[in-house]
Amino acid sequence: MTQTLFWLIIGIIIFDYLLEKFLDYLNYNNMQEKIPDELSGIYNEEKYRKSQNYGKVNIGFSMVTGTFFFIIIMLLLFTQGFAFLDNYVSNITQNEYLRALLFFGILGLGMDIISLPFQIYGTFVIEQRFGFNKTTPLTFITDKLKSWLLGLVIGGGLLMFIMWAWNETGSWFWLIVMGGLSFFMIFMTMFYSRIIVPLFNKQTPLEEGNLKSAIVAFSVRAGFKIDNIFSIDGSKRSTKANAYFSGMGPKKRIVLYDTLINDLAEDEIVAVLAHEVGHNKLKHVIIGLIMSLVQSALMIWLLSVAISKPELSMALGASSPSFYMDLLAFGLLFSPISTILSIISNIISRKHEYQADAFASGYGYGGSLISGLIKLSVANLSNLTPHWLYVFFNYSHPTLLQRKEAVRRSVVKS
Repeated sequence: MTQTLFWLIIGIIIFDYLLEKFLDYLNYNNMQEKIPDELSGIYNEEKYRKSQNYGKVNIGFSMVTGTFFFIIIMLLLFTQGFAFLDNYVSNITQNEYLRALLFFGILGLGMDIISLPFQIYGTFVIEQRFGFNKTTPLTFITDKLKSWLLGLVIGGGLLMFIMWAWNETGSWFWLIVMGGLSFFMIFMTMFYSRIIVPLFNKQTPLEEGNLKSAIVAFSVRAGFKIDNIFSIDGSKRSTKANAYFSGMGPKKRIVLYDTLINDLAEDEIVAVLAHEVGHNKLKHVIIGLIMSLVQSALMIWLLSVAISKPELSMALGASSPSFYMDLLAFGLLFSPISTILSIISNIISRKHEYQADAFASGYGYGGSLISGLIKLSVANLSNLTPHWLYVFFNYSHPTLLQRKEAVRRSVVKS
């Protein structure tokens, strides 16, 4: 049984790697040197060539990094590297909670340090080369230190909670963990922008002026009270723009990147905001949260079934079972189910994007929304003609051309 599980884990990792690289290959080959007819009026020839070059560079870079970490994982499995780390932390302490923290802390920190050259190259070479990077070395270092600290506090806290539930609650494990995770996910949905975001970015209330007046006017028409509209200093790290909606109930807020405010016209910004309001009015935030809770419930239930089997730890070369080795083996075995759930989530997410676009179009902002999205896509050198299979597996949003056509149809129907 142990050998069967080991080779099953190897097979899953190989399959995931080959699938990812196959999709990258399809996407790379789908790029065209000559601008397609459907992009005429969106990209000019020079900007289009730059976008194709940017896309190819990133796909090539992804293939290199993906292959590198595939080799690292395979080496750890075939040389029993995970078992070596297990023995190492066991010699430091016999406290199983501290051993788990040390095991995942060393593993996570080690993998992140190994990936640092790739992160630095991606930020300070690729993004710099194409004019996107605004991150300074100091910001990069402080971001990394803050991320490690958050990983320790949040990741470590969740790990301790799950271990405690497994050791102390017996048959109630599944319900106890699900209840704790549900509380955590709801809490983060409500307070993420107030607790986590300020650690990395400065958020300031949108100043009084024509833009805020236009936003308030729209909110009155839509019957949506907007008290919390913030601008975030996204330009601190990149020239790329974004906007998002966070929170629930009285804690909801809309956040506009300063790059978005600078790059788009007033009516286009209001259109983007109308799209985000559409997500809230159509209950997409709640639906997304429920989907996440259902996926978590499935994962925790499967974990509760699998983790009691000592073969999980033994498949990774452990001399004796441990919770953290079982958890790692389960995470590797869970990958195919995670892929299926991700595909389902992306399908639903793309449907929600169409609905939010239609909501904005219903208030007369369809044209402004598409013109704003075109500006952002061109400024970000987005690949507007990705391979359909790559979209199916990886895109949470429809392509710009798909959204443009859907908005056009909705305007014609109205």
